[in-house]
Amino acid sequence: MTDTVQTTEKARVHEEKEADHHPYFRPRDAATLILVDRSGTIPKVLVGKRHDKVVFMPGKFVFPGGRVDKDDHRVPVAAPITSELETNLAKGSPKTPASRAKSLAIAAIREACEETGLCLGRRAEGKVAKLEGAWKPFADAGLLPDPSSLFLIARAITPPGRVKRFDTRFFTADASAITHRVEGVIHADAELVELVWVELGSKPLADLHPMTRNVLNELDTRLATGPLRHDAPVPFFHFYGGKMQKDILS
Repeated sequence: MTDTVQTTEKARVHEEKEADHHPYFRPRDAATLILVDRSGTIPKVLVGKRHDKVVFMPGKFVFPGGRVDKDDHRVPVAAPITSELETNLAKGSPKTPASRAKSLAIAAIREACEETGLCLGRRAEGKVAKLEGAWKPFADAGLLPDPSSLFLIARAITPPGRVKRFDTRFFTADASAITHRVEGVIHADAELVELVWVELGSKPLADLHPMTRNVLNELDTRLATGPLRHDAPVPFFHFYGGKMQKDILS
C-alpha cells in the first residue's frame, strides 16, 4: 500500500470502531471558513496547524471553524448576507430559515477571528458598542462583521455513530475581505500554533480529513472556471447505508 492508502484505511477502521461504540447523536450546526488568496497564478488557502497536545486532530492542518452559537443570529452586521447566499443556505430538507442562515454565516466569521485573528468586517457606527465576548476584537477596531463576501461551497454531515456530529456548511471568502488582524492569537500554546497560506494541491493539504479534501476539490473546480458565483451547484455530502453520498442541494 502507498502511504496515502494506508492513512485512508486507518481512518476508515478508526471510524468503524468509533461507530460501534456510540449511539445516534443529532448533528449540530457548524460552519467552516476557507480563506482564498487569488493574487498569484495558483490560488492559496489559509490553514492552521493544531497543537500537538490537543485531543482532536493533533498536529494536523485545519481550516477555522466550529459550531454555531445560540446568539450568532442576534449579532449586528455591517451588511446582510446576500439573497443568493441565503437562498443556497435554505436549500435541502428541512428548509433553513433566514435567521439560521445568518447564524451559519456569522459563525464562520466568528470562528475565523477567534482561531486565526483574521476578521472579516466593515467600519460602522452605533451598533459596534453592542459587540462583546468573542466579538470584542471587532468592537475594538470599530467594525461590525460583514458576511456579504461569503460563498457557500458545500454542506457535509458527520456520519452516524460519532462522538461529535456536525451539520457543517463550508464557506469561502477572498483574502481581500480580511479587514483586521488581532495580534497574539497564534502562538506556541494556542489551539493553532501556526498559520500558513498553501497552494491548492500542495503537500500540507494532502493530510487533511478526507471530507475536507472533498470540499477543497469542489472549491478548486469552481475557482478553475473563473470568479466564484452563487449560482454554481452546491454539493451535499452525507452518509447512507454506511457509504458516503454526494447530492446537489436543491
